[in-house]
Amino acid sequence: MASDKVKTFTDATFATDTSKGLVLVDFWAEWCAPCRRLAPVVDQIADQYAGRLTVAKMDIDKHSQTPAQFMIRGIPTLLLFKDGKVVDTIVGLVDKADLSRTIDKHL
Repeated sequence: MASDKVKTFTDATFATDTSKGLVLVDFWAEWCAPCRRLAPVVDQIADQYAGRLTVAKMDIDKHSQTPAQFMIRGIPTLLLFKDGKVVDTIVGLVDKADLSRTIDKHL
């Protein structure tokens, strides 16, 4: 079941949505099997870090400008932003423990 704490970002609001605090953005697509396998991990992270981290998803098929701007070439790709700047990048499937370690470095 999807977490209600995971937001959906769009090209139009991306810069504003990532401008404050720590923000994890999952770039994905419906047709991407690894993306679907990563979704429960992203939901768990959103619940675990509620109040300390904003977690969002961005569908690259519906919103293509932002992935192009950040040169997203493969999905799933997770970008971690701190106050509007990319501080970490994870490409491919990752487990919850590794993702947590990456996030914890920036909290």
